[in-house]
Amino acid sequence: MSSVGPLTGRTIVVSRPLAQAAPLAEAIVAAGGTPLIFPLLEISPAADPQPLAEAAARLGDYALAVFISPNAADHALPVLLAQQAWPESLIPAAVGQGTVKLLAERGIHGCIAPTERFDSEALLELPEVAAERIKGKRVAIFRGDGGRELLADTLRERGATVDCITCYRRSGPSAGVAPLISAWRFGHLDALTVSSSEGLRYLVDLLDAEGRAFLQKTPLFVPHARIAENARALGLSNILLTEAADAGILAGLVAYNWPA
Repeated sequence: MSSVGPLTGRTIVVSRPLAQAAPLAEAIVAAGGTPLIFPLLEISPAADPQPLAEAAARLGDYALAVFISPNAADHALPVLLAQQAWPESLIPAAVGQGTVKLLAERGIHGCIAPTERFDSEALLELPEVAAERIKGKRVAIFRGDGGRELLADTLRERGATVDCITCYRRSGPSAGVAPLISAWRFGHLDALTVSSSEGLRYLVDLLDAEGRAFLQKTPLFVPHARIAENARALGLSNILLTEAADAGILAGLVAYNWPA
């Protein structure tokens, strides 16, 4: 049962992949709201396991291992650690603090990561990946299929040898959007939280004219300016840019001037 709080009476979609949805959903409940967990991305192992297996075999050759997301860590670490302990000389890096926490839970400490903005640009600003530190080093980037090439391209420009290892793949929601449409029709959907531009594109593509009209009127809380830009490019306008991560999204939800 929800407690009484600033989100009492509000149903809010949590669209993170299922494995990462619980913390935000629990925070919404603690604030009195009702979370509707509806992952916009489904995560599954990479179609080809060989690149990850090869990276595991030569793990000690790398100076830096970057995990793009918690999903990357979740899918890579069981393979990387199956035959050997984490090499002492290998510096772990992450884009977000959730990934740092996950690595620490697996016994991998000393992770470098941004502390304010959680994106490739912020990671590239860290002194440990400056050109004079990374030139001549071998870097592994563990990531999903597709995605941005900025990190890999920039590290190569700085003189590093970079291997990009796909360890999971993303797809849109296989169950369709009927739960969202039903909630909208009955007036039981007050806001969406969206942490992935790709997931938002899947949602827009899956919605018919009725669903897109509902989406256009629904507040969309996003934790990164790039997602907000992509939302506007998709024709959406009711966009609330929050601070980063779950804490930022929750703060934005609590501060919002909800209609009576």
